[in-house]
Amino acid sequence: MPSDCISYQDSGYFSKLMIDYLNEDKNVQSLYHRFPNLENFEAQILEKQADFTPNNRNILSQALANQYANFEISEATKVNIELLKNPNAFTITTGHQLNLFTGPLYFLYKIISVINLTKELKSKYPTFDFVPVYWMATEDHDFDEIHYFNYEDKKFQWHKEASGPVGRLDLEDLDKVFEAFSAHLGLGENAKQLKTWFEKAYLKHLNLADATRYLANEIFGSYGLVIVDGDDKNLKSLFTPYISKELIEQQSHNEVAKSYEILKDYLIQVNPREINLFYIENGLRERIVLENDVYKVNHTNISFSIEEILSLVETNPEKFSPNVILRPLYQEVILPNLCYIGGGGELAYWLELKEVFNYFKVPFPMILLRNSVLLACEKQANKADKLGLNWKDLFLKKDVLIHNKTVALSENHFDFEQQRNFLHKQFNDLKTLALKTDKSFENAVLAQEKKQLKGLDNLEKRLLKAERKLHEDALNRMVDLQLELFPKGSLQERNVNFAQFYKAYGNELIEKLFEELHPLNQEFTIVILQ
Repeated sequence: MPSDCISYQDSGYFSKLMIDYLNEDKNVQSLYHRFPNLENFEAQILEKQADFTPNNRNILSQALANQYANFEISEATKVNIELLKNPNAFTITTGHQLNLFTGPLYFLYKIISVINLTKELKSKYPTFDFVPVYWMATEDHDFDEIHYFNYEDKKFQWHKEASGPVGRLDLEDLDKVFEAFSAHLGLGENAKQLKTWFEKAYLKHLNLADATRYLANEIFGSYGLVIVDGDDKNLKSLFTPYISKELIEQQSHNEVAKSYEILKDYLIQVNPREINLFYIENGLRERIVLENDVYKVNHTNISFSIEEILSLVETNPEKFSPNVILRPLYQEVILPNLCYIGGGGELAYWLELKEVFNYFKVPFPMILLRNSVLLACEKQANKADKLGLNWKDLFLKKDVLIHNKTVALSENHFDFEQQRNFLHKQFNDLKTLALKTDKSFENAVLAQEKKQLKGLDNLEKRLLKAERKLHEDALNRMVDLQLELFPKGSLQERNVNFAQFYKAYGNELIEKLFEELHPLNQEFTIVILQ
C-alpha cells in the first residue's frame, strides 16, 4: 500500500462543525472572514498590509531579536526576523502548548503545515514574503496537560508542584525524566540525537519557554521558523489599548454570544468571562474580576481602582494576560498575520470570535485545519494488504470494522435486508386487511411484525457471531493492526511522541513529512515510512 490520503470528511474523526466548515456550508459562513484557499490570500494580504503599522513591525522584530539573543539561530530564521520589518512580509502562524519534549505527534504536523504553506504562498505571490511562526503558549497555566509524553506505551512524566504561567517554570527534576527516558531509548545514532536534544533543552536552560524554544529551533530552525513568546513586555505594549478597552467596556463576552445562535446545533468550545484577562506574576495567573467598582485578582488580596489598573496597564502591560477569548486577538495585533493553522478544537473556538475582532477593529485571519497524519511502516502496510484492508477500513471504529470484514469474509451470503423488506410487505398487506376488521386484530398484526423482525435480527446476529468465530484469526489480526495504528482506539497523532518514529527513521521522518503534507488539500495523509 503506497502513501495515500483520506478526506477529513470521510475519516470519522472530525466534528460536525468542522465538516460543515470544510464544506463551506452556508450555515457557518458568517462565522469566518475568508475561507483559506490560495486565491483568497490576495485580499487578506492587502487588508492586513493596510492595517499593520511600521511601528508594530519594528517593535515585533526587535522583540524577537531579544528573545533569540542567547540562542544559536539559523540564517533562514535571522532573515525572516529582519523581513518582518518589511511592509510586504506577512506571517502564517500556529500555536501549541509547551508540552514536554513536544508532546504528541501533531506538534510536528502543525509546524510543517505552516512552513509548507509559506512556501506555497511565495510561489503564488512572489512579490510578498511569508514567515512561518510558532506561537508558544507560555502564559498558559494548565500544567497537567503538558507535563508528560508517551513513548512506546510508556508515560514519561514530570512530577512538579506548578502554578502560574508555564513558560516561567524552572526545570527542576527534569534530570530524573532524562535518566528514565535515556535508559529506555537505548543505543543508536538517532537515539543519541534524541538524548542530546532532551538534555540540552531541559537540563541546560532556565525555564520551560527557553527549553521549548531550543527544541523547536533545533528541529525546524533551518526552515526559517520564527518562535514567538507572547509573555513579553514590549509585545504587550502594543496590546495596551485593547487591554484597557476590555477592562472598561467588558464587551467581548457579548460579542462572543452573537455566535451562539448559529452554533446552537454544535458544541460550544469556550465560554467567555465578563473580563477576559488574567493578572500574572511568577507563580500566579488568576482572573481579573470587577466587584463594586473594584478590580480584584481572583483568589488573592490584590485589588485596584479603575485609575490604578489603567495606570498599571500603561506602565506594566506584562502583568496582564489574555485568556482563550482574547489570546487570538493579541496574536493578530502584534503579528502581520494572514492565517492561523490549528486543530479542530482550536478552529471551533476561533469560529466564536469573529464579532470580537469586528468590535476591536482588527482583521480576522483565515483559519486553516492543520494537516493530520497517520504514520505506518512498510511492514504494517504490507500486512494490511495481505489482510485485504484498505486505509478507509482502518479508519473505521473497531466494531464497524469487525462487522464489515465478517460479512466480506463470509462464504454464507444471506440477504437479511431482503427478508426484512419481504416481511414489511407481508405485514403491510395484513395491516390493510386489519383496517377492515377491528382494532384488536390490527394490534395483533403489529405485535407479530415486531416479533418477526426481532427474530430476524437475532438470527442475523447469531449468524455473524458464528462467522466471526469461523474467521476469528484473520479478524484478530485486523484488530491488532488497527490498534497499532490507532493506539487506545484513537488517533496516533494525539497519543504518540515523535521520538518513537525519529529513533527508527531519524531526519528521514521530518523530510518525508515535508514532502507529503499539503496544508490546503484538506486530506488526512497516510505516510508510509520505509
